[in-house]
Amino acid sequence: MLQCSFGTTPCSLTVADASRPLCGNMLMATIQDYTPSNIPTFGMCQTLNNPQVSTATSAAMGTLTPQPCVPAITAPWAPGSGMLKVKGVPALTDSCTCSCMWSGMISIKNPGNSAIATVK
Repeated sequence: MLQCSFGTTPCSLTVADASRPLCGNMLMATIQDYTPSNIPTFGMCQTLNNPQVSTATSAAMGTLTPQPCVPAITAPWAPGSGMLKVKGVPALTDSCTCSCMWSGMISIKNPGNSAIATVK
């Protein structure tokens, strides 16, 4: 489960590459899993840096008016695992974060799997 600092609800990270190794019963994620197909939405966005929220808030005479969240992530998760790679790409760890261009910080709220795997 992921959480954005400006979102109203957590969301699940989706890893769709079935060729990835499993850790427990889950496909292993990498720092490259940051696209809209991996991170769908955090419910409603609450930052005035988002033009939709800013416009709606202005129309509401300054009352913060959250708008639907559409994550706009422009860079991979960081830092990634320094030791564990998945098909040559650093594995995603629970200490990784990524940023939305509207200033939200996305973090891993619940990694969902604490198993240790060895990936060649």
